[in-house]
Amino acid sequence: MNPECPIVIAGGGVGGLTAALALAQQGFSALVLERAPAFREVGAGLQLAPNASRILRDLGVLPGLEGLAVAPDAIRIRRGDSGADLARISLASAQKRWGAPYLAVHRADLLSALVERASREKRIEIRTDAALTGFIEDEQGVFVTYRESGATRRAKGSALIGADGLRSIVRKRLHSAPSDQPAFTGHTAWRTLIAAERLPEPMRRAVSNLWLGQRAHLVHYPVHGGALINVVALVEDLWRDDGQPDDSAFWDNEGDKKFVVNRFKSWNAEARGLIDAGENWLRWPLFDRPPITQWSRGRIALLGDAAHPMLPYLAQGAAQAIEDAAALAQAFAAQFPKGDLTPSGDPAEALLAYAQARAERAGKIQLASRKQAEIYHMAGAKALARDMVLRLMPNDMLLARQDWIYSA
Repeated sequence: MNPECPIVIAGGGVGGLTAALALAQQGFSALVLERAPAFREVGAGLQLAPNASRILRDLGVLPGLEGLAVAPDAIRIRRGDSGADLARISLASAQKRWGAPYLAVHRADLLSALVERASREKRIEIRTDAALTGFIEDEQGVFVTYRESGATRRAKGSALIGADGLRSIVRKRLHSAPSDQPAFTGHTAWRTLIAAERLPEPMRRAVSNLWLGQRAHLVHYPVHGGALINVVALVEDLWRDDGQPDDSAFWDNEGDKKFVVNRFKSWNAEARGLIDAGENWLRWPLFDRPPITQWSRGRIALLGDAAHPMLPYLAQGAAQAIEDAAALAQAFAAQFPKGDLTPSGDPAEALLAYAQARAERAGKIQLASRKQAEIYHMAGAKALARDMVLRLMPNDMLLARQDWIYSA
């Protein structure tokens, strides 16, 4: 491949970095443009289901998470008001059942592992403080402009991948209809990290905990080698601050602890104690966009949240971006089996094949994530029926409900 004409990836998050690694593994060069000045120690925890950890393992990323990723023994589901157990789903057979581990990681640890792995790959160039500002396409390639350290710079690529998040500049160019704009869902996630040593022993166990309540639920699990407990409280309180929530920098969007404490004041004492132990809460208004089937146009395509923003109720946001990355590389490898992608080549067919391979599945999971919110937040008779089903369903059947996602 001509090293001066890489595949340009706008966005150096989990999806963008994984795409660069997957492409490099197939012999293609990638230029990653990340708008942040550096890969900072920000974020919170995320759950890497087997459909994601399998791909990261094959790309050589998991060794970088050794001692940091936590493999939960089980998923424990409880009622928020009484603390009563509804189900305990053993994950002892996760590796055997789905061919890869179920992991909980700190987002910063995952990004560090991806960056470290990419730094050892000669086909990948990462530029930070480099925000995409524009692009044009012709038969020779894609010409992009970006702001790097205050200066306008240009680059030429064989293709452009928009992995630039919910408010994607690339998607705005591909889909400019008013109906395609991000919309606030009325749901807000409140996140905090608590030093494990500050919590009682039951809260520190290698278990992914899920508490269900009326119009709210609570999730917590250990990350960073068990040194930190990631806590996420999700509520439907139609939060408003200045009239319009802003997700542009949600990891830095500090929230008022009093709101979270008050919102869960009627919950079980154990859950209230966990929430009270959180000192620095970050507020993340949840936005959504309608599923789309056109992910590509010519030499330009979307990936991750730019293509299919996921509500967090199935913990598949990062996982689906990782799946996108693998499918993208496979599509290029099928179109150009020798990795010989010259400036005069046409990657449009590869991008179209990638979009066709991914759009239906990602859209299905996107919609299922919305539906899961309704199930978690049920009240009254519906909640009682849900709880009975969870109590009566055997472990293997509970696991089987995830096969369509995790076994892909």
